[in-house]
Amino acid sequence: MTTSRGNGGDGGSVLDAYRSKGLAGRVGFGRRPAVLVVDFIIGFTDPASPLAADFGAELDATLGVLEAARQRRLPIVFTTTAYDDDMSDAGIFPLKVPSLAQLKQGSRWVEVDPRLGRRPAEPVLEKKYASAFFGTSLASDLRALGVDTLIVTGCTTSGCVRASVVDALQHGFRAIVPRECVGDRSQQQHAANLIDIDGKYGDVVETAEVTAYLAAVKEGS
Repeated sequence: MTTSRGNGGDGGSVLDAYRSKGLAGRVGFGRRPAVLVVDFIIGFTDPASPLAADFGAELDATLGVLEAARQRRLPIVFTTTAYDDDMSDAGIFPLKVPSLAQLKQGSRWVEVDPRLGRRPAEPVLEKKYASAFFGTSLASDLRALGVDTLIVTGCTTSGCVRASVVDALQHGFRAIVPRECVGDRSQQQHAANLIDIDGKYGDVVETAEVTAYLAAVKEGS
């Protein structure tokens, strides 16, 4: 199973078409960022899991963003997806994705991938559905920290990342997606969703632009 690192060959033409219709503006970077790592958990990164794909390059890129944020003592939040043994808290989601039953609370599958070096002060929010905001305290937690800009990394681009970016917009946060830090099981879906995110919901940018921005933010601001 492969992942994509880019927008796809026709990304420019699609975005040009969007711009001609008054879409694809820029939200830009704000003053107070946080980094959100969506579901880079073992169940999605270990090939032994039916839900997994090869996200090695995306994990490496995300680690660079995390290191930049840690140097400035900026907020970092991880998410995991985890369910009760009887899946009673999963609603009808398993009807669409039966392999979600792999993600049982307390199992290694729901742990953050150790390659990201999560620190004890960096919280892990447990969610049941795609968006990191749905049914969690994320929005209120970010507001309490004065955050206005959310750097969104993780997987999958077409699923939990996209849903989280849409909800970030709807909650009033500037969503920034470093393209090398998100991945999908499908190259086509990855590329299409990066284009659509950039056209409607958040800014898709190069990771180097994000790390430069984080390096310039006032420490602990």
